[in-house]
Amino acid sequence: MKIYRPADCCYEQMKKEMNRRALPEHGVRDIVTNIVSDVADRGDQALFDLAERFDKVVLTSETLKVTDAELAEAEALVADSVKEAIAVSLANIAYFTEMSKRRDWQGVNHQGVSVAERFVPFDRVGVYIPGGKAPLVSTSIMTAGFAKSIGVPQIVAATPCGPDGKVNPSLLYALKSAGATEIIKVGGAQGIAALALGTESVEPVEKIFGPGNKFVVEAKRQLVGAVSIDLLPGPSEVMVLADDSADAEFLAADLLAQGEHGGDSIVVFVTTSEELLQRVEAEVERQAALLSRGEIIRKVLDDNAYGFLVDDIQEGVDLVNAFAPEHLVLVVNDEDAVIDGIRTAGAIYAGALSTVACGDFIAGPSHTLPTGGAGKSFSGLRADQFQRRTSIVRMDRESVLKSAPYVAEFARVEGLDAHNHSMQVRAERVK
Repeated sequence: MKIYRPADCCYEQMKKEMNRRALPEHGVRDIVTNIVSDVADRGDQALFDLAERFDKVVLTSETLKVTDAELAEAEALVADSVKEAIAVSLANIAYFTEMSKRRDWQGVNHQGVSVAERFVPFDRVGVYIPGGKAPLVSTSIMTAGFAKSIGVPQIVAATPCGPDGKVNPSLLYALKSAGATEIIKVGGAQGIAALALGTESVEPVEKIFGPGNKFVVEAKRQLVGAVSIDLLPGPSEVMVLADDSADAEFLAADLLAQGEHGGDSIVVFVTTSEELLQRVEAEVERQAALLSRGEIIRKVLDDNAYGFLVDDIQEGVDLVNAFAPEHLVLVVNDEDAVIDGIRTAGAIYAGALSTVACGDFIAGPSHTLPTGGAGKSFSGLRADQFQRRTSIVRMDRESVLKSAPYVAEFARVEGLDAHNHSMQVRAERVK
């Protein structure tokens, strides 16, 4: 972990580098553009060729999608304890969705016009589940589970398979339990392109959800317009803000938990206490040596782990808002007062006993959150993102007469005579 203190010559510069914007890399952008164009031009065949190139698997139109037999086989292989954990998480997601979803409403404005909003589920959505060495069972639940709870009838999942053409059984069981109606064995930018544009075998979706690597995130960015997206969630990251009231063992464990995602994961520790900084640094080293993914964690600690000593909590809050962390662990004396000042965190875990791991797996809110600084513009995945919004306007005689003069003024200023005419013919008729 690289440590920075106020007396260090590079301290202010490193703080500035923590102020991030989620901008695409030019090289990544060009690669993704070519992949998207290939899928648009060649459809299924592009998916097959790219799967062989990137995932070392031979797919055909018969093996592109997960079959009912594969789902049944997966269910038989999954332990009852895993099934129970998945059921608990889905129940909490259903509760969280019910409490947070947008609801229809109706009111009357100052001219007596009836105004309303109506919310209905999307008809067909796509969820992306990253591949890699660890099967992200929880990501299946934290995407498809929300879609199912809100009432989306068609949920298409895209996830890469192994060289043997198989998808992890627990992942398949979780997707089925969470409501997936189709599962395609394709990942990467090509998986996003298939969901957005469609191919001979894959009907396009209306909106895409889920995290991924920088190529997946860039594909989502490029395909906005062809399809709607949830947010820009990339490699995992955690930031910890703590004062001298915090427990070093707990904080180190939180940093290491996110570090084990590996790759481009980032862990940042910010504290007002020199003593706590030293204790956390020592705990990180001690605990890392005990963990099964220690080699992966070690690379993250060497390349993407940072510690900052700040003069006061407000300076720490400013650093949090500049960094816009995916996950923020907050352990300070007056949590509520500090939370009021935090504007950009994807999710906050307040108090010594609150863990990111619980939020990742079972608490109820989705763990699909903005990363790379995108939290300045995006919120985490939530129930209302699976709903379409439609406004409804109804007018009667009185509201027509009261509204007509103001419509006339707007139409005059903007030079839109036909707009005014459509209002005035009604006003004349009802007088």
